[in-house]
Formats: sequence, structure tokens, C-alpha cells
Amino acid sequence: MALLQFISAGLPRVRVPTSVHSDHLIVAAKGDKGDLARAASDHEEVYAFLGSATKKYGIGYWKPGAGIIHTTIFENYAFPGGLMIGTDSHTPNAGGMGMLGIGVGGADAVDAMSGMPWELVCPKVCGVRLTGKLQGWSSSKDIICKLAGILTVSGGKGKVIEFFGPGTETLGATAMATVCNMSAEIGSTSCVFPYSEAMSRYLSATKRKNIADYADTFKQALLVGDEGCDRYYDEIIEIDLSTLEPHINGPFTPDLAHPLSQFKQHVEKSSWPPEISCSLVGSCTNSSYEDLEKVRDLVVQAREAGLERTKTRFLVSPGSEQIRATAEEGGILDTLRRAGAVILSNSCGPCVGQWDREDVDVKNAEENSIISSFNRNFTGRHDSNPATHSFVTSPELAAAFAFAGNLMFNPMTDDIPIPGAQGVSKKFRFTPPRAAELPAGFSPGADRFQPPVLSDTSELEVNILPSSDRLQLLTPFDGWQVGKACSMNILIKVRGKCTTDHISPAGPWYKYRGHLENISNNMLLGATNDFLADASSLSMIGKATDPVDGRIKPVPQAARSMKSAGIRWCIIGDDNYGEGSSREHAALEPRYLGGVAIIAKSFARIHETNLKKQGMLPLMFSDPADYGKIQKGDKITLVDVEDADLRPRKQVTMEVVTLQGSRWTAKLNHSFEANQIEWLRAGSALNHIKRVALRGEA
Repeated sequence: MALLQFISAGLPRVRVPTSVHSDHLIVAAKGDKGDLARAASDHEEVYAFLGSATKKYGIGYWKPGAGIIHTTIFENYAFPGGLMIGTDSHTPNAGGMGMLGIGVGGADAVDAMSGMPWELVCPKVCGVRLTGKLQGWSSSKDIICKLAGILTVSGGKGKVIEFFGPGTETLGATAMATVCNMSAEIGSTSCVFPYSEAMSRYLSATKRKNIADYADTFKQALLVGDEGCDRYYDEIIEIDLSTLEPHINGPFTPDLAHPLSQFKQHVEKSSWPPEISCSLVGSCTNSSYEDLEKVRDLVVQAREAGLERTKTRFLVSPGSEQIRATAEEGGILDTLRRAGAVILSNSCGPCVGQWDREDVDVKNAEENSIISSFNRNFTGRHDSNPATHSFVTSPELAAAFAFAGNLMFNPMTDDIPIPGAQGVSKKFRFTPPRAAELPAGFSPGADRFQPPVLSDTSELEVNILPSSDRLQLLTPFDGWQVGKACSMNILIKVRGKCTTDHISPAGPWYKYRGHLENISNNMLLGATNDFLADASSLSMIGKATDPVDGRIKPVPQAARSMKSAGIRWCIIGDDNYGEGSSREHAALEPRYLGGVAIIAKSFARIHETNLKKQGMLPLMFSDPADYGKIQKGDKITLVDVEDADLRPRKQVTMEVVTLQGSRWTAKLNHSFEANQIEWLRAGSALNHIKRVALRGEA
């Protein structure tokens, strides 16, 4: 979608170094080779578009199978002291290389690609002091799992998480990247570690010793915290790595943190399904060489004790072609295969819902539990099954649980019985895994990179078929019209957690990410509508009442009906509306289907910006209690949003007319700056970019 928006901007080529990564469309089913071949066939049209568009506009293109974006960037682009934006919420992964990575929506990326200034509200800085050294089963994943339990999914909003203290020197580069990557789950703007010897070693191992040498020169001056820096943090959290316990977080939210010693009790008390249906290792958070080496160590321990295969299904995704090739050459993947593991392609796969799952009845919402080394575990995210209880943890714990097959197991204290001769069982207990931080040398594997074309590309064409149901050139949104925010119907009053996965579900919908008309058919299909009776039942999820005919139907159908009838509408949201993925489809879809405003208790940072970029009004209740006053049938008018009336830091008045004819008002806050109001007036930030370009100001 970012490329389609850039095409609409009408510029000949990008003005900053840009890369595109094909990692989200490969469905996990049979294994790496078969899944990659299936993707090449199923998505040939999309891959041809990406290949042609990147050539035309001077963009580097990492083809399917090259790896997950954040791993590929870490191996090839990330450098200490840099600033990078990426159209994925886990872009802070680069913080493991001392680089400030910030997740944004596609429209934000287009600003930078077009050579326009990119802006961000100045964040606060939360310092996390690390002391000690990880022991036993504890890993860097436990740092961020514990931090998620402290800060919650919204506690990092408007903050950069900066690690400091002697404990930072004890972690490898990819281990630090794990922490920074999952910092997206606490809503932080970014996350970063100070430059260290481990980063220097990683740069040298990935053929960038010249960068390491240069960074070493400036380490004390620029790339580590100044003496006494703790006086300047807005807040400080202390974590002693020596006493940090392994954690398992979930289900349904990544901030429900459980120390391993207490996890069994939580499983029993909450009646979560104890039997594990699948264990998964991979994702951009935990698919490094060191991660796979730890998993192999546990598999070897089990095999030597007589446990030849895992008890539950075991799926493993290498983070990149370089990691896959190196792990293959080192015998790691063969060891895992012998234990029953299915090696998936170097892609996101089940972590983003690209999972053709057959081991449970997804259609009829069979209740089950899975455990993974992923970063996010929202309802239905991995397999579209709302009854799948997803727990996130470290790769080593996920592997150990694969052999036990049950959430009641604790590898630190529990034995696994191994059947012996004459029915006599012996007992086996894992010991904490050991692994090298880096291999002796990385193998590059297959070359799946198309470098940017630096010569004249004006004659090149971009491949989009007019009849395509996968790709669609964007039509500019109309500019703001006076009276647009008057007497609006409420499409849906969202109750509870509403992530971008709830607003624009992933999985099978990914194939329509380049076609706004078609992907809009998934809008809010995962949301709970407070206006409906039995709202939380599966049959009512993603439903709304259509005022045109009075029928209850899927939210996007009701929205389309209102758009066709010329009825303006808005959405009422709860706390942290739009948390999670940076996918801008969650903002594009309501705009495309006729929405005017989203009024919520609070917003996640990226989604709030995405809504502004698409010409919508994200507004927040000044008094959160006013959310509870909104009733079915209310009509809403927004005062102070016309022309000069809408100004930075000036509240907007919401006038509500109830179904019975009574009236009441409430104050709403917004975060629009003066230049962002121009996006609203133009109809979108993209429209504004075009106007600026035509005036020759870009």
C-alpha cells in the first residue's frame, strides 16, 4: 500500500534509501520449499508488481524467501547511531544495533520517500537500568516479557525505552534486538541499547567491520549514555538480570505476564486448555542463529535421553536466508527435523496469521493452546480461531514445552518420563541450553535481492492489470466539506480491546492488501459492538445494525450501505484503540467506506497518525466517562472542526442528540498540529504532498 501511495504522489523515484521486503504472504502449511513454491504461484501478480515498482522508483527489493524484514535489515542495513522508519510496528528491532527504529504507517513512509520532512511528537525517555547477568533458563525475551507486565500494552506510549547499565554489556546483539522488537507490544515509540562490543562483533560477522571500526571510534562520545544520564530520564525501571525469572505471557494479550514458577497456577485457576496443540519457534523477535542453536541444544539433550521426537507439533521459521543457510550447513535444521520439526520458509508465517492450520477445527473455534517465541498473541491472530489460547515466551521454553506437550510443565523443576524396557520408565530433566552468540561464519545462501536501479527508469512500466482483484491504483479522497461532521450516525461502539488486527484482520486478508476496495470488506470484523445484545458471542463479533434497513450485518456491509445512502458515520472506541500492527488499512478502510471520525478514550500512536494521514478525525474524550453515555441511536455533531475553528490544542465540542430527542455535549481532545490540519482539509496527507510538489516546495 505504501508503494501505491508513492505512485499516486507522481514522483519519478524515491529521495531516501528505501527497501521493500516480501515476508507477509507466504502461508505456512507443508514446509519451506513447498510453501515458497505455492506463494510464488498464488501471488505471482503481486510479486511482479513489487519487482517492477521497486525497479522503476529506485528501491531495493528483497524477494520472497529472503527473510523477515527486521532480520534482513539487522543483517544488512542497521548501524549504530542511525535513524530509520519502517512500515511495521516492530521496526524498533534495530535498537539492538544502537539504531533508533520507529514504526510508522505507509503514508508516513511516503513523506520520507518523497523527500518531505518526517515528524514525530517529541517522546519522553524511559530508562531501564540492567544490572547483573542472565542465569539458567532466563533469556533476553524475559526482559521484555517482564517489562510488558510492568508497563502494559499502553504504558510505553509516547516514550522511547532506553536501556543502560552494566547488564547491557552482557547481551548479544540479536538478544538485544529481541527486546527492542517486542517493545512495540508496550506501545513505545522506539527502544534502543547503547553501543557495545557485542554489536561490534555482529557487524564484523556480517561483513561490516568498517562500520564497526567507525562506531568504535565514536563509542564514548556519541553512542553510549553519558555519565549521570539517569538524572535526565523521565522515569527509571530497574531489572536485575541475575534474578530475572523466565516468563510466559498471554493468552490474548502480550502484557499478561507470568513468571514461570507461577504459570502452572495461572493455567489451573483460569481453566486454560493445558494440552499444547502446537509449539512454534520463529518470528522477527526470535529467529536468530543463537535462538536456533539453543533449540538444537535442547533437542540433542532430549534425544540422548531417549526422547526422539517432540510430543506436540513443532514449527520452526528461520529469520532469513542467511540464518537458514548457516543453520543448514551447521546441521541445526537436520537435528530439528529428526525430532519432528517442520522447517518453514524464511518469513513471518503463523506469527502474522499466515497459517493453513489443519490440526484443530478452526472453523468451529475448537479450544486449544499454542506456545511460541512470537511477539504478539491477540485473539485469532495466528490462525483466525478466537478460541486459540496463544502464549509467548522464549525459543528455549517453546522447545522444551514441545517435548512436554502440556502447559503444566516447568522445565526448571519437572521431569519428563521416558518409557523403557518392560514398561519401566526413566526420568529426564532438561538443563539450561547453551549456544554460541554467533556462528564461526555466516553462509549467504541463495541470492534473493534485487538491488535498486540507479540509472534512468522513466521508460519502465509498473505491472498492474486493470482487471486485478489484488492490486488497485488509489483514487484520491475528496477534500473536507463543510458540514461533513454534522448529525453523524454511529456505525459501531467498540467495547474493550480493539487492535489493528480487530479493525483489519490479517491471515487470508493479506492477499488484498494492495486492493482497497476488496480489503475494506474486513473492516472491524474482529470488534465487539457494545450496542448489540449478547455482543461478545461469536455470532455477534464484527456485526453492526444498518440504519438503512434495520438489519444486523457485518460491519463493512453496514458501512457500505450507509455510504450508498449518503449517511455520514463515525466510530466510538475504547482505550488504546488501534494498538498493535502499524497496518494503515485500519485507517484507510473506514475512510474509504465513508467514515468521518473515530472518537475514543485513547489511541495507539501509529494508528492515530494513520487516521490523520487519511483525512479522518481521531478525537479523544476529555472525560473518559462520556464513553459510557453514548447510546444506540445517538446522532453526533462535531462543533469547532470547520476551517479556522480547528486549531492545535483547542478542544472540539461533541453535541449528542439521543433517539428520544434529548441533547447533551462533551469536550473532545485532539493532537492535530497546524500542518496536520492541512492534511484534513486536503482530504489526506497524500493529497497535500501532491499540492506541495506542484508548487515546487518538495
